[in-house]
Amino acid sequence: MKILVIGSGGREHAIVWRLAQDGAGHALFCAPGNAGIEALATTVPIGAEDVEGLTAWVRGNRPDLVVVGPEAPLCAGLADAIAALGVPVFGPCQAAARLEGSKAFSKEIMMVAGVPTARAEIFKDVTQAIAALERFDLPVVVKADGLAAGKGVIIAQTRAEAEEALRGMLEAGRFGAAGAEVLIEEFLEGEEASVFALCDGEHVALLPAAQDHKRVNDHDEGPNTGGMGAYTPAPIATPEVMAQVRDRVVLPTLRALRERGIVYRGVLFCGLMIGPKGVNVLEFNCRFGDPETEVVLPMLKGNFAALLLACAQGRLDASAVGTESGAAVTVVMAAPGYPGAYPKGLEISGVAEAEAIGCVVFHAGTAMREGKLVTAGGRVLTVTARGTNLREAVDNAYAGVAKIHFEGAHFRRDIAAKAFRHLH
Repeated sequence: MKILVIGSGGREHAIVWRLAQDGAGHALFCAPGNAGIEALATTVPIGAEDVEGLTAWVRGNRPDLVVVGPEAPLCAGLADAIAALGVPVFGPCQAAARLEGSKAFSKEIMMVAGVPTARAEIFKDVTQAIAALERFDLPVVVKADGLAAGKGVIIAQTRAEAEEALRGMLEAGRFGAAGAEVLIEEFLEGEEASVFALCDGEHVALLPAAQDHKRVNDHDEGPNTGGMGAYTPAPIATPEVMAQVRDRVVLPTLRALRERGIVYRGVLFCGLMIGPKGVNVLEFNCRFGDPETEVVLPMLKGNFAALLLACAQGRLDASAVGTESGAAVTVVMAAPGYPGAYPKGLEISGVAEAEAIGCVVFHAGTAMREGKLVTAGGRVLTVTARGTNLREAVDNAYAGVAKIHFEGAHFRRDIAAKAFRHLH
């Protein structure tokens, strides 16, 4: 197949890599791609959010399938524009992508569908929002409604912190239009897990659950990041939990959307909280998560392109989705200072050595400068390894990390540590 993947991060590298594993001789293209993707696909110099430019490329090149990585172009209607050309696209239409683009819309759909989720109230007026804090226990969660680059969720430990968050969004415009409407939400105790649901609008296939590590430092300390590593399968997501995700979360959500004339085709990312109140949905995303994609896709059996095409064309056979035995772990290597200010242009060595011992190294923020691989982002590389069990996968991943060097490289040393509490 001739396939265009859209995006430039570690997630897109993992998607391109997994498509290349099909062994079907796909002609792979990626817009705009990155230094790692260049070895697997022809990169196309069009930005992921350039809907007009991407649509023109699709019109002129007629790929058999387009796979959209990031959320912003989906929320901007890229899938609709491509589908209008008669080209299959893996990624939801603009109306369906509102599940990520608007937390208020997402919460509304969850309530209609009976999906278990935290109690929430929605506000545009700061005075009303502050008054509503009386109806919530502490800590309390304050969320910007729209896309805020993963920074629009604040867990306020005190009433003063909650008021500051509300004023920052509704009065000071901290997140621009994304924060013009806010949700105040009850705080849920428990452990988080991520589940990808492949959807064709009606049918669904769940991929193995993963657990991300958001804080920058070991023991879940320090500021939140885009994710410092992940592992799969997550033992907290038992077969009973996965059945609930399918039957009480994903299928009712797809049904509620169809009742509004919205067909969801693509991957539905379910961010879950599993705890004393059972399984609750924290958030929906309309695309593969990062870095979970880098750890889940290497566990997937079969022809990946055929699977994505079946979703795009509304003919998914869930029984055809298989996964490898064992476990996988990915460790993010970040630039010094991340998630704050960080330098770029630091030379990277050892990637080939890590790959030589069996790791897959996905590029998240790299570039080629004068023939040398250098850092070009906060999260630089994700080092993924499989094993016959979780312990072996952890050891293999960290053996790969030890081979790679750049000045000030930062990574967590406790990826998957939570899992062992459940396994013993």
